[in-house]
Amino acid sequence: MEEAEEEKKDEADYKRLHTFPLIRHSDMPEEMRVETMELCVTACEKHATNNESAAKMIKETMDKRFGSSWHVVIGEGFGFEITHEVKNLLYMFFGGSLAVCVWKCS
Repeated sequence: MEEAEEEKKDEADYKRLHTFPLIRHSDMPEEMRVETMELCVTACEKHATNNESAAKMIKETMDKRFGSSWHVVIGEGFGFEITHEVKNLLYMFFGGSLAVCVWKCS
């Protein structure tokens, strides 16, 4: 019983330590990257229990701000290979193990 409680405490501490966004790769211009990163953090915090809603919020906002054809994937365990427009990709981690990939493909 104590071991299970200790594991939960360790996991909570790990997630608390890694609440900042960590950009893995981006070729976006600085201003777009910062705005997109802040949008991703806001969406993931607002919809902490529903990745689908967070992805929808990010996609709809990116479509309005930077034109249509944006795609978003959010999750903890996935692989991907994508084709994207140059200077329109952001791949980041947030909240410990949550990965967010945002890209534009026309």
